Amino acid sequence: MSTYSIAIVGATGLVGSTLLALLEERKFPLKKLYLVASHQSAGKEVVFHGEKLVIHDLAKFDFRLTEFAFFCVGNDLSAEYAPKAAAAGNIVVDKSFFFRNNPDVPLIVPEVNMHAVNEYCNKNIIASPNCNTIPIAVCLKPIYDAVGIERINVATYQSVSGTGKDAITELMEQTKQLIENKPIEPKIYPQQIAFNVLPHIDDLQDNGYTREEMKIVWEIQKIFNDKTIAINPTAVRVPVFCGHAASVHIETKKKITANQAIELLSKAPGVELMAGVDPYPTPARNAAGKDSVYVGRIREDISHQRGLNLWVVADNLRKGAALNAIQIVEHLVKHPS
Repeated sequence: MSTYSIAIVGATGLVGSTLLALLEERKFPLKKLYLVASHQSAGKEVVFHGEKLVIHDLAKFDFRLTEFAFFCVGNDLSAEYAPKAAAAGNIVVDKSFFFRNNPDVPLIVPEVNMHAVNEYCNKNIIASPNCNTIPIAVCLKPIYDAVGIERINVATYQSVSGTGKDAITELMEQTKQLIENKPIEPKIYPQQIAFNVLPHIDDLQDNGYTREEMKIVWEIQKIFNDKTIAINPTAVRVPVFCGHAASVHIETKKKITANQAIELLSKAPGVELMAGVDPYPTPARNAAGKDSVYVGRIREDISHQRGLNLWVVADNLRKGAALNAIQIVEHLVKHPS
């Protein structure tokens, strides 16, 4: 079996750490693994397969050493260094938002549109979607193929791990402060997150929606290659450590019953259906630490003849980020162009 040299850029963050764990779990055919991060983390060591790996400084790293590069960093660093890695011969899989709307860069969810992955040849870069978009797209794919979708009305309930390590710490500290009746001074979020919900993720746009909400619109339409899908999103931050959830209401082009949708989803790749005596998943009980997209509470809309409701939950660090990226590279390894 061929083996491959890989770079993980942003290896010390939550997504990078999850990706590292998944490479080991899934026994990816590694030749050499390079962990790359900012100069603040350079020189530190991480144990992988019992071996100590030194973290390399991104500003100095030679991407000619690797064939695939996972970018798990913010927009600015991806914008600067992903093209450099691609120019050095890497196929780059980028988790930032920077390349997702670029028409020359494919935006891939393996269970939905892997047929588009070879478009990476335009720039040697593949974009991985937002952690909300991925599980929603996975669940909607079989329904879209069967009866079409005219409109999506979605509210997401997103855990603090989507913001990063400091947000997890803030939720823990605020919870302790409230229990001890101490004052709270938010640092990561604009308001208290413990025992609260915030309908505000990312920057507000001119149309009144946040950029996080607009990502769902832009990305779903691109992944399905269908600009006619009307999408109305609301993104909410909730005091959950790991696992995003979404209440998804769709209006289909042709009528589909709840039972027909359940039958389709029971066969859908990457989906675990919750029904019967255990009709709905939750982040803490089902999704956290798991790779599947969980769906439940499938019911017909009592206010719309062609409406259908679904409750979707997934681990935002695994399927919503690291796993999706690894699945893309696993496909390329098995099906080289």
